[in-house]
Amino acid sequence: QVQLVESGGGLVQAGGSLRLSCLASTRTFRRYAMGWFRQAPGKEREFVAAISWSGGNTYYGDSVKGRFTISRDSAKNTVYLQMNSLKPDDTAAYYCGAAISRPLGSRWYDEYDYWGQGTQVTVSS
Repeated sequence: QVQLVESGGGLVQAGGSLRLSCLASTRTFRRYAMGWFRQAPGKEREFVAAISWSGGNTYYGDSVKGRFTISRDSAKNTVYLQMNSLKPDDTAAYYCGAAISRPLGSRWYDEYDYWGQGTQVTVSS
């Protein structure tokens, strides 16, 4: 069992930045690809970014490409999502996921094995 705890969400003005963190409670963190998804009220969960187990491969959703950066620190069992140039459309609950069967990462939320509780990001105009 892997527990994931997100942090770093909050209220920010458009154009601002936030960094989300996701701490994984597992001794085998390096075996998991990690991903970030988001969900706004009334909308489906949307792929944001993913990173392979080694950190050598990263993927981004079209709406965040060039603005968000995913990274991981295996020594700290943590994956990060640096979000720059935030827009009101980025407002959502952000969730991190861990996938053991997709070591290179995945854009599909049903390929993730574990999820955190989410952290809210609100971007004001």
